[in-house]
Amino acid sequence: MTTQDENEKNLEKCPECGNFTVISDLSRGEIICNTCGLVINQRIIDSGPDWRAFSSEEKAKKIRVGAPSTFTLHDKGLSTTIDWKDKDAHGKKISPKMKAEVHRLRKWHTRSRIHKSIDRNLANAMNELDRYCSQLNLPSSIKESAAIIYRKMVYKNLIRGRSIEAMLAASLFTTCRLKGLPKTLDDFIEFSSITKKELGRCYRLILKELKIRNIRVSSPIDFIPRFCADLSLSGRTQNKAAKILQLAQKHYITAGKAPTGLAAASLYIAAIQTDERRTQKAIADIAGITEATVRTRYKELISKLNFNIEH
Repeated sequence: MTTQDENEKNLEKCPECGNFTVISDLSRGEIICNTCGLVINQRIIDSGPDWRAFSSEEKAKKIRVGAPSTFTLHDKGLSTTIDWKDKDAHGKKISPKMKAEVHRLRKWHTRSRIHKSIDRNLANAMNELDRYCSQLNLPSSIKESAAIIYRKMVYKNLIRGRSIEAMLAASLFTTCRLKGLPKTLDDFIEFSSITKKELGRCYRLILKELKIRNIRVSSPIDFIPRFCADLSLSGRTQNKAAKILQLAQKHYITAGKAPTGLAAASLYIAAIQTDERRTQKAIADIAGITEATVRTRYKELISKLNFNIEH
């Protein structure tokens, strides 16, 4: 049987004319043939909400569920909270006696949510994760994946004796490597009190314990858009720098060298060629490397690729 026949088999078929062009009318709960008008099925159960809304504000008021569960909260967002407004169901202020009782209930309710050591650890870690992602401008998908990696390490009892900050940074760095997001160890150290050695040790521990094998090596080309944006360079310079790196990869010049240094050197060459010159110091500061590294990689590229650069 062909793929087309299999696809047609999975579709609704009109018993009258044999066509597969059917329309689902969810408002009436019917499936209708678009060719002959036969009602094929009716009284279909509507899995949507039992109310109607004609604007986004009305929809937000009528909705009766909370936010979806997420791993970035210590309880995955499934626990309840007692509101701090001190008002009853009708919106009226409660009496002082009732207010004191609700305050006591609220206090014990908050304590009961975080009563295990794992819960306390996760609560602190998830607050720290929010700070990291905010300062590094990381998307929610990276944040969610990093939270899952950190939780796995917590349940394996591998956080004890190690810094929460270091394990979180290592979880985020691992996620960035898995997703192909161009981030270096220095990016995470900048907003934390940990050392590069400590971060590297935690990163290797995560790879070993979680048996992560498909780590993608960062390409110098991945860093080009980020450095171009920080240096206010045009798209023309960005494309030229990427072409220089592609040529360098073909000649096996990039093997065994730090991607940030190669990206910085290619940008320096491209900026000269497009007459958008930037100093080696400005590029080195953005890339988080030294000027000597930029000069070394620059000399390697122009000598091995036979570029004629006019200073």
